[in-house]
Amino acid sequence: KVIKSRYDKFRQINRFLEFIEDILPKLDKNRENVIIDFGCGKSYLTFILYHYLVHVRNMDAEIMGLDLKADVIQKCNALAEKYGYEKLHFAVGDIEGFSCSVPPDMVITLHACDTATDAALFHAVQWQCRLIYSVPCCQHELNAQIASENFSLLTRYGLIKERFSALATDAIRGALLEACGYHVQMVEFVDFAHSPKNLLIRAVRRAVPMQKRLLALDEAERLMKEFSFRPTLYQKLKEADLLPKKT
Repeated sequence: KVIKSRYDKFRQINRFLEFIEDILPKLDKNRENVIIDFGCGKSYLTFILYHYLVHVRNMDAEIMGLDLKADVIQKCNALAEKYGYEKLHFAVGDIEGFSCSVPPDMVITLHACDTATDAALFHAVQWQCRLIYSVPCCQHELNAQIASENFSLLTRYGLIKERFSALATDAIRGALLEACGYHVQMVEFVDFAHSPKNLLIRAVRRAVPMQKRLLALDEAERLMKEFSFRPTLYQKLKEADLLPKKT
């Protein structure tokens, strides 16, 4: 029985599994699939995802959750041991400085605050992950940078400025992922009434024509130039030489 106060979380988890179901064919059933959940928190989703993949779909999967809160991670590891989830592990760590010996097949980042989402997306691109699932949260970075002569109306009112900056943040993230060779979808994670943080970025790595990748990069750079944006994800990708080269 689902506790009434946790019903919104229950809806979110089940909605997420629907999006996972769509792309299961992208994972290799003949080998172990490695998944990292950045900013896993209490790991409701992480536990359900492990149960679903391993015990419902009979797939070989290893999942690791990463979070900064040591007490939460300790409880999650204890629960994983209690349930006999041998390939579900949790660790204390910062997304920004994280490294792994085996590149994961899937990266999940749900409600990682502000530029922590960008750090997670950067890692995923760098590792050439097949699948990326991200529900961004607290997009403050561009709100502090935004300036435009041509569209100053969008910066005049605080609420409009905040909402536009958040949408622009995720639009640029989507375009940059496309520029790096991903097919990107922006979908409603759950109904807005259940959570205002309801935009899900789903990215699937595939062979994207270079012309389309360059177009996506150009669109992102034009938006950045118009509003004086300097997004963290763009800077990281550029410094790591992961963006396509213009000829």
